[in-house]
Amino acid sequence: MNMKRSWNTWKKLIFCALGVLLLADLALVFILWQSTREGVESMREQRGRLQNEAKLLKADVARGDAIRASLPKVGKDCDAFYHDAFLGDGAGYSAIEEDLGNIATKAGLKTTTITFNQKDVKERGVTLVTVLDSVDGDYPAIIQFINGLERSKYFYLLNNLQLDTASAGDIRLHLELRTYFRI
Repeated sequence: MNMKRSWNTWKKLIFCALGVLLLADLALVFILWQSTREGVESMREQRGRLQNEAKLLKADVARGDAIRASLPKVGKDCDAFYHDAFLGDGAGYSAIEEDLGNIATKAGLKTTTITFNQKDVKERGVTLVTVLDSVDGDYPAIIQFINGLERSKYFYLLNNLQLDTASAGDIRLHLELRTYFRI
């Protein structure tokens, strides 16, 4: 009987060990199942991110193609701007003086002096012309004059602007403009 008892004890121990192993296997199966479920969802999220990224890249390529297609037009526009807004060396000074005079007259201002300084920028194919101008008048007329400069058919860069007092309560505006002549 002792043998039978020890054999029953062994059987119980083996069944307990097998039960523990079975429970461990079930726990591992559950963990693996959860990880594969999370893996599927993460793969779906990754696929969504990649699809969005592909859409953005396709949009970038389409934008690049549109830019490439518009380059000849942009080149023509730049050439037109160069020829229309930049005066030639020959008639440039008188045209600028006339344009500034017309803008000042329309604004109701009196021009006092206009001086020119030029600097060749040969690597760019233009001559930089600095125009110093002074006009006298009231504040609304000065604002109208600056607005006229912005709307002029010629290209002016307002580099410096100084206000000063003039006679009879008027304001004197000293301007430093830059423009370019074609070479």
